[in-house]
Amino acid sequence: MKSKIFTTKTLRRNGSIMRSSVRQLHILLFMTLCLCVSAVITNAQIAVKGETVWTMAGEPISNGVVLIKDGKIEAVGTEGQVRIPTNYRVVSAKVVTPGLIDARTVVGLNGYLGQPHDQMAIDRSSSVQPELRAIDAYDARERLVTWLREFGVTTLHTGHQPSALISGQTMIVKTTGNTVEEAMIKQTAMISVALGQSGMGGQGRSPGTRSKAAAMLRAELIKAQESAKKDDPPNDLKGEIMYRVIKGEVPLLVYAERSIDIMTALRIADEFKIKIILEGAADAHMHLDEIKASGFPVILHPTMARSGGDRENLSMETAGKLKAAGIPFALQSGYEGYVPKTRVVLFEAGVAAANGLSRRDALASITIDAARILGIDNRVGSLAVGKDADIALYDGDPLEYATHCIGTIIDGNIVSEVER
Repeated sequence: MKSKIFTTKTLRRNGSIMRSSVRQLHILLFMTLCLCVSAVITNAQIAVKGETVWTMAGEPISNGVVLIKDGKIEAVGTEGQVRIPTNYRVVSAKVVTPGLIDARTVVGLNGYLGQPHDQMAIDRSSSVQPELRAIDAYDARERLVTWLREFGVTTLHTGHQPSALISGQTMIVKTTGNTVEEAMIKQTAMISVALGQSGMGGQGRSPGTRSKAAAMLRAELIKAQESAKKDDPPNDLKGEIMYRVIKGEVPLLVYAERSIDIMTALRIADEFKIKIILEGAADAHMHLDEIKASGFPVILHPTMARSGGDRENLSMETAGKLKAAGIPFALQSGYEGYVPKTRVVLFEAGVAAANGLSRRDALASITIDAARILGIDNRVGSLAVGKDADIALYDGDPLEYATHCIGTIIDGNIVSEVER
C-alpha cells in the first residue's frame, strides 16, 4: 500500500482549511441559535391590540393593548399606558375579549359524527354511576373541540350528559392539546345529577317517578354521610366520590328544569348540607327568591334551547331575570341529541343580550361569571396581569351574528387564525 506523505506546506494548507471550516461551523451554530431564540420569542411574546378590549375586570378599554409573555398576561392598558417591546409579535382586532367559557357541554365525550363509537357521554347500564370519570372518555382531538376553539371558546366544562339520575363526573379543560392531560384544568369538577324526565330510566326502568329518583339520590347521600360521620372514606369508587360530595369537596351539578325538580334539588341540598349548582332551570323565573336565598348559582339552559317536555316554560328572558335578582349564572351550550351536536355559547349570549341582558352582562355570562361559578377565575375569565393568556379576537361586536372570530390565543399560543 502506498502511504501518503504530508509535507509542511500540506499540513499548513490543511490546517488553514480546518480553521476556516471551524469558523464556518461556529457561525452556522450561532445563526441557528439566534433563529431558535427568535422563534421562542415569537411564540412566547405577543402584543394584542384592539380598538375595544373587554377585560371583564373593569370597563372596556378603547385602543387597548394586552402583552403576553410565557403564556401569561404581562400587562393590560391603553396604547399610551403600555409600551410594546420591539421583539413582540403584534396582532390586531377590532374587538378583543377573554377566551370564552362554555359552562356546560358534553363536547369531547360526544363527537361530531353522532355514531355509537363517538358518543361516550352516557352509559345506560345503571342509573347511578358517579364513579365514571370524564377524563377517561375525553378526546382532545375531537373536531367539535376545534370547531368551538375557532369561535373563541377556550375553556370547556364538559362531562357526562344529564340523561341518568347520576350519570358520572365532569371536568374542565382548555380547547387545546393532543391529549386530555395537555388540556386539563380540573380533573373532577362536579357530579352530574338529573332530576325530572331526564333522570328517569325510561319505560320499565328505575327510577320511574320523581319520588323514586329523589329516594335513590338520598340513599347514596346517606351512605356517604355515614362514612363521613365515622371519618372513614370508602375504598370503592362510587363510595369515595360520594364521600367527597358530603365533605363539600365536589358539588352536585343538578339538572332540574321544572319547578318541582328545582325545589327538590334545593330541599336535598339543605337536608344534607351539600354544595349544588343548578343546571338547566327553565322554571327558574318561578323561584327567584328561593334560589337567591339558597346561594346556589345557575348554569342556565341555552338561550335558544327548544321548548318542550320539562323545558316547556323556558324563556329567552330568564337570563335577564336571574341577573336582576342578583343570582350568579352562566350560559351553556348544553346537550341535545341532534346534529351538529353542539351549540356555540357566543350565539346564546348574543340572543340573551337582545332579551333583557346588557352586552357586558351577556359577555360576562360566558367569561368571568362562568369562571367564578366553575372556580377557575384565578386563571381565566378576564384579562388581568398574571392570568392565563386566553384571548379571542373579533372583527366587530362579538355578540352580532355578522361578526367573525379572526383569532384565538390559548396559554399565549395562537391556536387559530381561521375566520369564523
